Amino acid sequence: MIVARISEGGREQWARVEGSVALVSEQPLTLAETAAAGDGMLARSIPLTDVTLLAPLLPDTKILCVGLNYRDHVAETGRELLSHPVVFTRYPDSFVGPGAPIVVPAVSHQLDYEAELAVVIGTGGRAIPAERALDHVLGYTLLNDGSVRDFQRHTSQFTPGKNFPESGSIGPWIVSRDTVGALGPQAITLTLGGERLQSSTLDQLIFGVPELIAYVSTFTALRPGDIIATGTPGGVGSVREPRRWMTPGEEVVVAIDGLGELRNPIVAETPAA
Repeated sequence: MIVARISEGGREQWARVEGSVALVSEQPLTLAETAAAGDGMLARSIPLTDVTLLAPLLPDTKILCVGLNYRDHVAETGRELLSHPVVFTRYPDSFVGPGAPIVVPAVSHQLDYEAELAVVIGTGGRAIPAERALDHVLGYTLLNDGSVRDFQRHTSQFTPGKNFPESGSIGPWIVSRDTVGALGPQAITLTLGGERLQSSTLDQLIFGVPELIAYVSTFTALRPGDIIATGTPGGVGSVREPRRWMTPGEEVVVAIDGLGELRNPIVAETPAA
């Protein structure tokens, strides 16, 4: 099952995607209701060519991101493996959906790319045991954790460099956990300007999805629709020589086996009037 956030004629709603059509309800449904809806509730079909796919989140979505969670990425940074996940937050308006432009801020050209698997919560809770954590997962989506590196490194706190408006992307949809199956051998890649820059597999994760849900839910209550970004593999632009940033005029593509592709053009920020 695939669930997407779509816009049709200015109306935004959740929909199920089946092949080349989006199935919607005449009444607005939540993400969870759309995922659980029977065929009778999704009464109308719309060709995907007639809708715009949006970022699969809402303005109040809690987005928790994990850093340094791939063995090859830790190695390329010269750091040691940590005993606990590195967790930071992003705001929903720092992401755009599929096909929408990622914006390089006017104050920095150091916008780095980070291909990630993102977990979408289906059933909320606090202090969720790792052995039951997957029961709380609705599905997975793709994420580019665009990072303004100079602002990220002003201090030990990541927040400024991770929250410039429209500096990252997410989507194009949510693929249900049962459709994806067990995580591990799936390839995760990122291509920028036609050049393959990241290539790894999900079994390189240091802290897996159950462990991340258990840890995060210890200090904050998770709600349906909340998102946990699981970290990026090696190959980021800030450790390359020369450094490689997302540059206006290029296209960036994140891909994960079984989830599809997340494509975004890169543009420069328009100066404020």
